[in-house]
Amino acid sequence: MDWRDRVRALPQQADPLRFGRHVPPPDFRGRESAVLIALADAGHDLDLLLIERARDGSLHSGQPAFPGGRTEPQDADAVATAMREAQEETGIEPASLEVLAVLPRLHLAVSDFAVTPVVAHWHTPGPVHPADPAEVAAVHRVPVRALVDPSNRAMARHPSGSQGPAFLVAGLVVWGFTAAIIDGLLIALAWDEPWDRARIVDPT
Repeated sequence: MDWRDRVRALPQQADPLRFGRHVPPPDFRGRESAVLIALADAGHDLDLLLIERARDGSLHSGQPAFPGGRTEPQDADAVATAMREAQEETGIEPASLEVLAVLPRLHLAVSDFAVTPVVAHWHTPGPVHPADPAEVAAVHRVPVRALVDPSNRAMARHPSGSQGPAFLVAGLVVWGFTAAIIDGLLIALAWDEPWDRARIVDPT
């Protein structure tokens, strides 16, 4: 089966707990948001678009993340939010993307966001850059092969003392919400390989 078909099937089989977060509670009154998970063909591999947030002192300052952000009144749905935010942050062209799956909303409790991950095939990759330097310090295209490589895997020790999956790629330590989503996708798509969960890194 083509990888795109496997991604299209994810909403029917995706247990939100697999992605390391819980669904928002029934009485959720926080902020709605969406992120774009853009996968591009790269020779015999795929790569994944990530941003590095600006070090501005905010809650997620300096962290690697998917492009995305909060829903605005003009956004028709989560796809519109993800596309708009990704374009504002990286300059990616929405016309170069084919949406493959909209995954279940996940609760990012630390900032009280409900986050909808939107997975897309970036079928016509073009230049990307920090389109909004106030929010984005750098934009990275990370090979999926590097994310799968067990030598690039570890457990991150969060400041709270909890631990979660991490990826050491492109000079970054990808951890927290973003790493949990990537880890869940690799498992759901049967792309993951065994790795050393006893290896601990401090992300900050």
